[in-house]
Amino acid sequence: MADKKPKEDQQVAELTADLQRTRADFENYRKRVELEKQAARDSGQSSAVLKLLPVIDNIERAIRYTPEDLKDNDWVKSVSGLVKHLDKSLESLNLVRIESTPGTPFNPDVHEAIQFDDEATGETEVIAEELQAGYQMAGRVIRHAMVKVTRK
Repeated sequence: MADKKPKEDQQVAELTADLQRTRADFENYRKRVELEKQAARDSGQSSAVLKLLPVIDNIERAIRYTPEDLKDNDWVKSVSGLVKHLDKSLESLNLVRIESTPGTPFNPDVHEAIQFDDEATGETEVIAEELQAGYQMAGRVIRHAMVKVTRK
């Protein structure tokens, strides 16, 4: 009978170790599934937003080229307000416009250089003009800002 006790203790230890491994495997599986579900949600959200961005671009372009004599028109002002409201709605989706104002340092991670001023001299590459707005969603670039680059 004295021989049975160590054998039973060994079996209990093995079963306990198996149970702990199974629990750890399940916890890892659960975490991986959660991450995959979040990634799918993020992908769907960014896909939908990407389809809206050309509409936003066109509205902004129309506002930018509003004739001077129409700038104070109530209809033009309401369309401008619409863009601001749309921007706030997109911010609630964690969509942030990439900083691309003239003088901003060029960053190839978020900016796409479409034009480059070859005649400019200087040490630093900076943005001369934003040609198309870029956006990040939840810290990830979903569309690079298209910019004209110069040296300063």
